[in-house]
Amino acid sequence: MANIEKRTDSNGATSYRVRIRRKGHKTQTATFPRLTDAKRWAQQTEAAIIEGRHFVATEAKRHTMGELIERYVRDVMPTKKAGSQATQLQQLAWWKARIGEKTLADCTPAFLAECRDTLSREPIPSLATVPAPDAPERLRSPATVNRYLAVLSHAFTVAVKEWGWIESNPLLKVTKPKEPRGRVRYLSDAERERLLEACQAGGNPDLYLAVVLALSTGARQQEIMGLRWGQVDFARRVAILEETKNDERRALPLTGLALERLRERAKVRRLDTDLVFPGRVHPSHPVDLRTPWETALKRAEITDFRWHDLRHSAASYLAMGGASLAEIAAILGHKTLSMVKRYAHLSDDHTSAVVERMNARIFGDGGK
Repeated sequence: MANIEKRTDSNGATSYRVRIRRKGHKTQTATFPRLTDAKRWAQQTEAAIIEGRHFVATEAKRHTMGELIERYVRDVMPTKKAGSQATQLQQLAWWKARIGEKTLADCTPAFLAECRDTLSREPIPSLATVPAPDAPERLRSPATVNRYLAVLSHAFTVAVKEWGWIESNPLLKVTKPKEPRGRVRYLSDAERERLLEACQAGGNPDLYLAVVLALSTGARQQEIMGLRWGQVDFARRVAILEETKNDERRALPLTGLALERLRERAKVRRLDTDLVFPGRVHPSHPVDLRTPWETALKRAEITDFRWHDLRHSAASYLAMGGASLAEIAAILGHKTLSMVKRYAHLSDDHTSAVVERMNARIFGDGGK
């Protein structure tokens, strides 16, 4: 029940204090300069308590962002893939250090938009022991800022759906930085030949086979390095990926040189591990190819090229070979066509041929 008390201070100013007490609920109080405002707040608040809507607003004032992040790390983070945990823990540590003391009620869309802008402007700490004095400041890219926002947004969503700490996710009202168009860097025929020769000449049997698999299947580096013999079906000529980035099962077609080299390796595979690419010292972990990969790039005189660009190369070859965007998406394991539209310009000849066949069919030879 609401109780409104009229008060007069030493200067003669009048105010109205509202106190709402209901069994099973924390007492709510507020002060207003006008009686009409006090009555309106009392009516709305009592109605919210009766309907069960006021609980969330109260919880948002009781819990801090630090509490939210700590609970998320303890209860939700262990359910995520090991590969993403380290990065997301680092991102959440940034949020906790900046806004950990704020209550959830304080974290409005406007406040979080300011945090987004701080993320974009803040220089990234150098990893070098002694940073070069003239080294330019490195800022977070729009894509990186969006990853910071994404992990916090998921924490808010869990707090809404499962914990009842807040009524809605405030980050849903915060605009994400616009990311540049996806990079398309693929190997020319000459570059591909030089790279494969360099991989073979380097004396690392793992590197050559891994690069051939990446170019022939478009698989991600983690998918290739984590491949196990139990996933390889030589009879069907496929490698089954049970765990992928999109959490969907996918089959990698094995053919040509990749299939031939994989069969050769199967004849001399190690017996102390099921990994196709086991580490030398720790066979239970995949081998680290960073050094031989960088060495091969230098020998092949290839610049501005990363391992993930092998995946772009495979997709580009598919597009230039006439594969449709839907077919490329299925091979690469993308859920939507948006990720593969970057290769559309490479399949112009194929698109033109499709239109030409359609015109010939409806207009006859004169439609060519």
